Amino acid sequence: MGAPDRSEPARLLADIFGFQAFRPGQAEIVAAVTEGRNTLAIMPTGGGKSLCFQLPALCREGVTVVISPLIALMRDQVRGLREAGVEAGALTSGNTDEETEAVFQALDEGRLKLLYMAPERLATGATEALLRRVNVSLIAVDEAHCVSQWGHDFRPDYLRIGALRRSLNVPLAAFTATADEETRAEIVTRLFDGQTPETFLHGFDRPNIHLAFAAKDGPREQILRYAAARRGQSGIVYCGTRAKTETLSQALREAGHSSLAYHGGMEAEVRRSVETSFQREDGLIVVATVAFGMGIDKPDIRWVAHADLPKSIESYYQEIGRAGRDGEPAETLTLYGAEDIRYRRSQIDEGLAPAERKAADHGRLNALLGLAEALACRRQLLLSYFGEASGPCGNCDLCASPPAVFDGTEAVRKALSAVLRTGESYGAGHLIDILTGTSNERIRGRGHDQLPTFGVGREMSKGAWTSVFLQMSGRDLVRPDSERHGALRMTEAARPVLRGEESVMLRKPAPVSGVKFTAKALVAEEDAPLLSALKAKRRALAEAAGVPAYVIFADRTLIELATRRPSSLDAMAGITGIGAKKLESYGLAFLEVLRLAEDGTAGVPHPARMALAGRAEGQVYDMLAEAQIRLARGEDGTGKPLSCTAATLRQIAERRPRSLSELERVQGMGPLKAERFGAAFLTILENAGRDVA
Repeated sequence: MGAPDRSEPARLLADIFGFQAFRPGQAEIVAAVTEGRNTLAIMPTGGGKSLCFQLPALCREGVTVVISPLIALMRDQVRGLREAGVEAGALTSGNTDEETEAVFQALDEGRLKLLYMAPERLATGATEALLRRVNVSLIAVDEAHCVSQWGHDFRPDYLRIGALRRSLNVPLAAFTATADEETRAEIVTRLFDGQTPETFLHGFDRPNIHLAFAAKDGPREQILRYAAARRGQSGIVYCGTRAKTETLSQALREAGHSSLAYHGGMEAEVRRSVETSFQREDGLIVVATVAFGMGIDKPDIRWVAHADLPKSIESYYQEIGRAGRDGEPAETLTLYGAEDIRYRRSQIDEGLAPAERKAADHGRLNALLGLAEALACRRQLLLSYFGEASGPCGNCDLCASPPAVFDGTEAVRKALSAVLRTGESYGAGHLIDILTGTSNERIRGRGHDQLPTFGVGREMSKGAWTSVFLQMSGRDLVRPDSERHGALRMTEAARPVLRGEESVMLRKPAPVSGVKFTAKALVAEEDAPLLSALKAKRRALAEAAGVPAYVIFADRTLIELATRRPSSLDAMAGITGIGAKKLESYGLAFLEVLRLAEDGTAGVPHPARMALAGRAEGQVYDMLAEAQIRLARGEDGTGKPLSCTAATLRQIAERRPRSLSELERVQGMGPLKAERFGAAFLTILENAGRDVA
């Protein structure tokens, strides 16, 4: 096989998948995989990792085998590829005889480019014989962290993949979004025989996801209020127990939402039915245990809420990562309380792991508590856990409303002294009794009323001390000892504080009632009715085809249609997510919706323009609109189509930026549009300012 054409992936990206440019990091990974180099790519969920093996599969001769952990995930990707005009198939236990026969026929005829299968299929000798016969040229491993025996997603049959790679003697590309350093080392050992592949670590940041935590204060009502503010949007609520999923789902239905419960105790057929409903219905809320989610390839989940605290930062990151995979704004809320922490601690202590593993798991839970009790930007703290540095994100609850803090050094030193003077043998409740001078039978019986620390913290309430101990756990200053019934032990990190070498700032306890759960709008108010109409058309087409709505078009595509309002198939071809096959299949149907939206207000300008009626800014808007139409394909008419939304033009007309850098910062612009339209726009604004003067 000759060397692949490096320009081919970019062409196929636009022609087949409808994307005009790679996302950050994709191009380098696609090039490595296309050229047949063993590759390990750690990319954030929603970073487009599927395209990083789908595009190379189209550029290489032969068949690419994709090992994927769940049937639902495989079937979704195969459906999406077929809608885009790509020959793909899956061999799964969920296939009908007709589906399996169709896959074999496509393989025999040399038509199939991607063959999906579960790792369990590798246990049969017939599978390897099949793969030898059909000219496999690449193995792609999705969710590669499943090879880690320490991970909660461990799949034993993933351990067979390394032997398959050696047997077929083909390159292997492994992808995951959740591998820490320890898991990455396991992947290299088990999939690549310890030979370091070309590794791409493209970060963990999901800047489109808003992060928020809240202390529990009637959690059922909190979830109901949060969901009410997002009515009609697809969401997931994670719960700690099976029983809670059913009661909370029922409460959501009684509040008028479309909601289903999901947990591991349900019959397999019922679980599959819930998965299918969630994939195909707009606005459905699934209330689930963590058994739900890994196989859900639904890009337009707009929010994820945790009704109970997850077990670690890794679990939290993976679960919230199911929101906003299309890159559009998404939101998360995590509720937590003292009962959650006791439940998670007991899960660790009652497990079968060795003592050192339990200690590490308590440390991971402490890290999550630190995120919950953070003093400043949550994203900074979250990314630092994964070894990444960042500035304040501006897209979390603490960036919007920083908490009140105080110097808690003295309180922490008193607490640590109580831990040490009692031989590191007691939990927080007993230690708080000592600090507050609470004399009871247990305190007196152990002589702890005679300790120098007895009563030294009377100036603070028991509730305030509970908050101090919680934040000490979040700073990993103390950890429970599973071999001593959860007694708190001081960590090495606490010693500089105890010696007076480091200070500790703590959050002031704040009232938890009255927290607002307002939602962010996906489009400007004037474009919302058109977006609803486009979603209705998408839903009708999806139901007729028997596929999930996002297989027709993702939310991101509909949002762009609603804001840019293309008036022809040529203009629609420049919309993100509309490739040649989808343009042919659905272009006219959606153009009709757009035409009706315009005809319904014949002769009436866009609402953004109407808002400027009778003002000088209205004339500026008109000139900006004319300039952007003239420059839509650049000065020479051959560039990639670009346009600005009506809302963006209105902002420019009203704010009148004076430089390219100011223009870039207008919502909806960015560097590409500023480069294309900047000079013309600034000239218009300068002339308008001169006319006013």
